[in-house]
Amino acid sequence: MLLSVIIPCYNEAKTIEEVIQQVMAVKLDKEIIVVDDHSIDETPQILQRLGPAYPALRSVRHPHNKGKGEAIRTGLALARGEIVIIQDADLEYDPNDYYELIKPIVMGRVDVVFGSRFLGRHTGMYFWNAIGNKFLTFLTNFLYNCWISDMETCYKVMRTEIMRSLALESNDFRIEPEIAAKVLRLGYRIYEVPISYMGRTYEEGKKIRPADGLKAIGTLIKYVRWKGRAPALAQIAPNECAQALATIKQHTPHPVVDDAFVM
Repeated sequence: MLLSVIIPCYNEAKTIEEVIQQVMAVKLDKEIIVVDDHSIDETPQILQRLGPAYPALRSVRHPHNKGKGEAIRTGLALARGEIVIIQDADLEYDPNDYYELIKPIVMGRVDVVFGSRFLGRHTGMYFWNAIGNKFLTFLTNFLYNCWISDMETCYKVMRTEIMRSLALESNDFRIEPEIAAKVLRLGYRIYEVPISYMGRTYEEGKKIRPADGLKAIGTLIKYVRWKGRAPALAQIAPNECAQALATIKQHTPHPVVDDAFVM
């Protein structure tokens, strides 16, 4: 069972190498697709240097800056795995959470999992950012008749064909509410797993701004009547699931998701 990890990045020379090393350390069968959104720092040179050392790593570079959403679409077009996860390149999210994030999908219980910062361990989140996230999550729950705690999370994990079926359009940070809205409009239930979060400051390179919150509101309203078609999903090979679950069990001594959990 192959996990496709898509890493959109822009001017992340300070962190991209460590992020890739952390993802590579996760003991799951995976591919890493880094999409450099035309960085103007040393990010391209770092990726070029790392390529020969990591056979599972592929990197592509946009000819000009297009935004996070376009970077995700580029990576998604290249993904070969059954499950896809988006990984930010700024060290705010911990790849060690992959085990618990993919477990409900590998078990065949659900097809979509979100990692919730508000259910897990976190630090460094700005007060007004947290309030903004809570409001956007409330609006999502209200508009789409669901009950989740963190709509804006980066860790939106699902079967790859589901993400492809969303026909994603947003180029910037509006990609996050678009993914959530369309998944819910297709009728999928979102299972949440607690994750770790180490927020960075604007001085350290945090890119999201208050104006992005207003754009997110517009996005949630825009897609409330969106209609799509859920894809027919082939079953992941049982032997591959068994191998993945054995690895997950080995690396999660205190699992968040119990083997017998009931939806």
